[in-house]
Amino acid sequence: MNVSRHAELSELLLFEPRVHADARGSFAELYVAERYEAAGLSATFVQDNVSFSHRHVLRGLHFQHPHGQGKLVTVLGGEVFDVAVDVRSGSPTFGRWAAFSLSAANLRQLWIPPGFAHGFVVTGDSALVLYKVTAGYVPPDEFTIRWDDPAIGITWPVETPTLSPRDAAAPLLADVDRTRLPRWEPRA
Repeated sequence: MNVSRHAELSELLLFEPRVHADARGSFAELYVAERYEAAGLSATFVQDNVSFSHRHVLRGLHFQHPHGQGKLVTVLGGEVFDVAVDVRSGSPTFGRWAAFSLSAANLRQLWIPPGFAHGFVVTGDSALVLYKVTAGYVPPDEFTIRWDDPAIGITWPVETPTLSPRDAAAPLLADVDRTRLPRWEPRA
C-alpha cells in the first residue's frame, strides 16, 4: 500500500492499496487496521455508508460539528472528483481545498479528518461510493456549504451539476457563523 499526504493540507491522506490482477479479475485488501495505523491513520470506524449517484450528481460540501466525522472514502464503482475543504476556524489553511480522482479502477482511498467539508461529483456514468466514518450521523450537527463558493474557488469538472435542494440552497462559507465551525488545534 502506498500512502501520500497532500502538500498543503497534510491532514489529508491518499491510500493506494495493492491490487492483484490476473486473467480472472482482481483482488485488493481495502482496509487492514494495522497497515493504516502504521501509515498514520489510527481512527476507529463506527459505521460504513454507501451512496450511489448518476453522472454529474454533486454531493456536498458537507461536514458535522461538534460531532465531527472522519471519513475514509473509496469508490467501488465508477469514478468521482472528490474534494475536501478545510473549514476549521483559525486554521492557516482555512477555506483551502484539495481534489482527488477516485475510481473503481484505481481503488484510491481518501482520508478526510474531522474539520474538513467533503463533496464529490460523479465524472463517469455513475458511482458507488463507500465511506467508513468515525462517528454516526447527527442531523443537528450537519452543515452544508455552497459547492461553487467563489471564495473557495473549487475547479469542478462539471459546470451544471445535479444537486439536492439542500445543497443548491447551501450558504457560502463566509455566511456560516464562525462559532459553529470546528476549531483548528495546532499539533503538539
